[in-house]
Amino acid sequence: MAHSIFQVPYPSNEPILSYAPGSKEKKEVLEMYAKLYNAKMDIPMRIGNQDVRSGDTQHMHPPHDHKHSLGIYHKAEVQHVKEAIEASLNAKAAWSKMPWESRASIFLKAAELVAGPYRSKINAATMLAQSKTIHQAEIDAACEYIDFLRFNVSFMQEIYENQPENSPGIWNRLSYRPLEGFVYAVSPFNFTAIAGNLCASSAMMGNTIVWKPSDHQVFSAQVLMEVFQEAGLPDGVINMIFGDPEMITNTVLESPDFAGIHYTGSTDVFRGIWGKIGTQIERYKSYPRIVGETGGKDFILAHPSAKPKEVATGIVRGAFEFQGQKCSAASRVYLPESIAEEVISFLKTDLDTIKMGSPADFENFVTAVIHKGAFDRLKNAIEQVRKDKEAEIIAGGGYDDSEGYFIQPTVVRTTNPKYTTMTRELFGPLVTLYVYPDNSWSETLELVDTTSEYALTGAVYSQDRYALEEALNALEQSAGNFYINDKPTGAVVGQQPFGGARGSGTNDKAGSASNLLRWVSPRLIKETFVPAKDYRYPFLG
Repeated sequence: MAHSIFQVPYPSNEPILSYAPGSKEKKEVLEMYAKLYNAKMDIPMRIGNQDVRSGDTQHMHPPHDHKHSLGIYHKAEVQHVKEAIEASLNAKAAWSKMPWESRASIFLKAAELVAGPYRSKINAATMLAQSKTIHQAEIDAACEYIDFLRFNVSFMQEIYENQPENSPGIWNRLSYRPLEGFVYAVSPFNFTAIAGNLCASSAMMGNTIVWKPSDHQVFSAQVLMEVFQEAGLPDGVINMIFGDPEMITNTVLESPDFAGIHYTGSTDVFRGIWGKIGTQIERYKSYPRIVGETGGKDFILAHPSAKPKEVATGIVRGAFEFQGQKCSAASRVYLPESIAEEVISFLKTDLDTIKMGSPADFENFVTAVIHKGAFDRLKNAIEQVRKDKEAEIIAGGGYDDSEGYFIQPTVVRTTNPKYTTMTRELFGPLVTLYVYPDNSWSETLELVDTTSEYALTGAVYSQDRYALEEALNALEQSAGNFYINDKPTGAVVGQQPFGGARGSGTNDKAGSASNLLRWVSPRLIKETFVPAKDYRYPFLG
């Protein structure tokens, strides 16, 4: 067999298509949207080489059109979870021994499929399943996912090339083994790219996966599985199951072969899983890797030197794109007295131009929140603000679930910097403003740092470099992704590795080599070419 040292294609970020009027991509995605809307899908689980239909089904509905059924998906019973674990373990030997460049080729092909023939389908599915505008679907399901695949392949090569120093007569080398056992991937509803990356990144490093997508992302998860299959991913490497998250997780954690979890979702759920792992740690063959990103209460802080229009634009985009359903979305804002009214005026003017409705209408900037539970949570928060004396709604505040789960972009102003909407993660299109005295910059920095249990993203707007430096130091632990004069959302793979600490997760930085390193267990090999034949050292004289 011939051997070579291969170099993967150097990655670059996928260009974002405009979907401008009259463009080819707009025509294609709207045609696909209509086709999928009427398709009535019957989505099976994928376990090993089988499409599995349990008969225990659930309907799928577009959040912006909840009376319409997109079809059904099949939910797992305990036996299906065990079969998925067994399938992943059966696939492990062949997959982990496959040359890394062959694994790389599969995921590079997947990137090309998403960039080309699957682009309109994965975007349209994301528009339908998660109520994303075409722009939000394009930057997520197409561009970010393509970037994850291409950049992670490059990071994989970078990791394998990282080797120790040698000394005369000795060759030291590191082999990066996949974890012993299987990896459990749990993905959220809000990003198709995250769903694909949570399972693909660990599989790329030679692991096999049991993957549980969110019940509210099944429609686009199926497209991801179609891409994996067409790219040539062997059966059993990624096994996709749906259903009761607690039952699935408990069944997974009972297996001694559980090697790690790659998770994005609720903080409370993640803490519960960590606790369950800890209480039965002696069960497992190895200490499981626990990697999670779990939410945020992300801030925008304006200095008196900030430009009001820039701050207002950062708030609109940072708080209301994808209905605020991003872990990185701005949900608390601190404005100095001297520019607060001007910022608020710009903000109201912008909000008056925003249209809300179906993502099939490209004039809409805002669509629906994901489900009835989210709608009720936000509706109740809005009604509570209306009752409280220390807060008021200054823009928005409307809601309607007669056809879809629509919450109007809402701006709350509070006199209490620790008011509930300043501290509680609501995960929707509601942002709260607090106005501080201009001469309280340092005190406000401390307030920003101590208000929330989370530390995911944050943004500071300032034209004063001394103020920025003070903020960088004072807020060092308050955000894993820190933005200067920009909104706190929109991290780009390969440019802004994403993740936060404190209550926001393990900060293992998706979109970087750091994340891939969590899915390998290095082995050091030391080879001595001429071994010693005398135990005596020179000092023995």
